[in-house]
Amino acid sequence: MKTLIFGASGQVGTAFGRLLPEAIAWTRADLDLRETGRIRPLIEDLAPDRIINCAAYTAVDAAEDDEETARLVNGTAVGEMADAAAGLGIPLVTFSTDYVFDGESDEFYTETSEPNPLNAYGRSKVVAEDLALAYPGSLVIRTSWLFSATHPNFVAAILARAVQGLVRVVDDQWGRPTSATTLAAATLAALDDETVGLLHIASPPTTTWFGLAREACRLAGLGAESVVPCASAEFPRPAIRPRRAVLVTERGADLADWHLDLGEWLRSGEHCDSSDGHPAVQSPSD
Repeated sequence: MKTLIFGASGQVGTAFGRLLPEAIAWTRADLDLRETGRIRPLIEDLAPDRIINCAAYTAVDAAEDDEETARLVNGTAVGEMADAAAGLGIPLVTFSTDYVFDGESDEFYTETSEPNPLNAYGRSKVVAEDLALAYPGSLVIRTSWLFSATHPNFVAAILARAVQGLVRVVDDQWGRPTSATTLAAATLAALDDETVGLLHIASPPTTTWFGLAREACRLAGLGAESVVPCASAEFPRPAIRPRRAVLVTERGADLADWHLDLGEWLRSGEHCDSSDGHPAVQSPSD
């Protein structure tokens, strides 16, 4: 089967590349998704059997000042992929986010919950969802709080800071951490089952950024006491984050506990650069 992966060098794309080493792996060097007019002709010329889109504009804060580019990459480009997939009659998978919800409800968010994004990034992902789902052969997967051993992410930022001393982490935003590897494997299983439409893939249980940070430091041998809680208001960001956008699915089996994936990663000794930090993390001196 000829699989085309967009965003192959990113966190999720790399996870798919490890599971599908024979896939055609395109990065920004192969096709800049801002050049939306090139997308459909290139896909049609390649004629893949399925498309997995892992590419995205993910700079949540920067999107507040550059919503046009966020909508172009996250929205318009996905629409072009969906049109190409429809013309070829093949499956398209693309990924969305918990940030399509406002997080004001204490209830879980399911595939039938109504989106109401608080920031430009979330709005761009709603555009992507609508354009993708206009093609019945699309699978749109919402996920949250991704971590991996291969790319900068929240857990990597925590570990880098905790080695230097205490770290303050927000304790008033709730979600479900998800391993990029687990996400990729669950996505391929959904494809094998010919699943289409909206699907939530996020690992239980629910926690806060602070809770995830404490567990990461404990498992890494740095001590849970290396992390202290704080409120989001203590270091405001340009983009508003949802308070409690907790994803659950009404469509499939629940994933394994994220503690298992986190422990497996940290025991492996594989680490990634985290010099860019994370917006939920601060050192006391920041």
